Amino acid sequence: MNKLLLTLFCCSSLLVAKTQNKQKVKKFTTVTEVHTTSVKNQQSTGTCWCFATVSFIETELLRMGAPKLDLSEMYIVREAYSQKAKRYFRVHGKGNYSEGGQAHDVMNVIRTNGFVPESVYSGNLYQGDYHIHREMVKSTKAMIDEIVKNPNKKITPVWFASINGVLDTYMGKLPENFEYKGKTVSPQKFATDLGFNTEDYIELTSYSHHPFYKKINLEIPDNWSNDLYYNLPIEELMELVNYALENGYSICWDGDVSETGFSHKNGYAVLPTMKETEMSNSEIAKWEDEVENKKQKVQKNIKEQEVTQELRQITFDNFETTDDHLMHIIGIVKDPQGIKYYKTKNSWAADSNKFGGFLNMSEAYLRLKTVAIMVHKAALPKHLKIKLGL
Repeated sequence: MNKLLLTLFCCSSLLVAKTQNKQKVKKFTTVTEVHTTSVKNQQSTGTCWCFATVSFIETELLRMGAPKLDLSEMYIVREAYSQKAKRYFRVHGKGNYSEGGQAHDVMNVIRTNGFVPESVYSGNLYQGDYHIHREMVKSTKAMIDEIVKNPNKKITPVWFASINGVLDTYMGKLPENFEYKGKTVSPQKFATDLGFNTEDYIELTSYSHHPFYKKINLEIPDNWSNDLYYNLPIEELMELVNYALENGYSICWDGDVSETGFSHKNGYAVLPTMKETEMSNSEIAKWEDEVENKKQKVQKNIKEQEVTQELRQITFDNFETTDDHLMHIIGIVKDPQGIKYYKTKNSWAADSNKFGGFLNMSEAYLRLKTVAIMVHKAALPKHLKIKLGL
């Protein structure tokens, strides 16, 4: 999931040096694209897990025939902080209490609390021009840390109310009801009336230190709730990704964006065979020979790594692949040479790059740097459903 400092670093710093090489136009052909909502901005928070998943849900609602909605991310985030605080307390402050999270955190909140439009809950009562949670998270974490180390081991029954009081002060109390199209509805009924069912969605991963075709507890820090993921071989996970997109389903993506080949500003994520520090000047010049069109910009003629299940496991085990960031994959495009890229919706604002906040992720990058995905169960090929017992 998302680490706030890494997110800010990726926004501004993961770029190779500019070159004097002449840029050439390279056109991309859309193979398939799922209709989605507008690009949002997580601002100065580590809540990409919520922004990506809410974008995914808004897109699912469109697929299901619902109107285009702008759902409140902060409504989900606010309740998730409460759930996270309770879990952190139960493990005596030994777990993870931070801004990060996973796609299932959104589903877990919706299951009990529903969702609301952005107009109903802004989640910002601290008079800031943008969302920033650093102070709030540090102060509530410090409160819980102090409570659990109480030498008398006698916990007051109001500790949870005190944590929620701080969260409410910063973000606001969650609404029990709200007005929508002239009717008073609860957040739970709003979600139900739209036909959204959290049980229709699953998460999947691909690592060989667990048995394949089983539900496993993926050992990543932001899986603080110990939710389970279906484990597939990478070839079948890639088959699922392609099948889903080709059949009108989008994908919520969790992965690593710390590679030099990830450049949101330039609209691409690629996986070169050599690291920049290992390249000669001529190789760097070739690496920097970028190409662009009106919507996308990717690097030209870059030989990418061959990604195997073994390489995935190595990079996961040595922490080269970590759950840095969640985004939303909505389509497939190809360049004139037939090379496939995945059109990916980020949550760093529409004006964060020249491509409306989108980027193209190469197939090699997706194969290696995917930690997990979330999809609708119906997006799986039939033979995979059988293997997973779905």
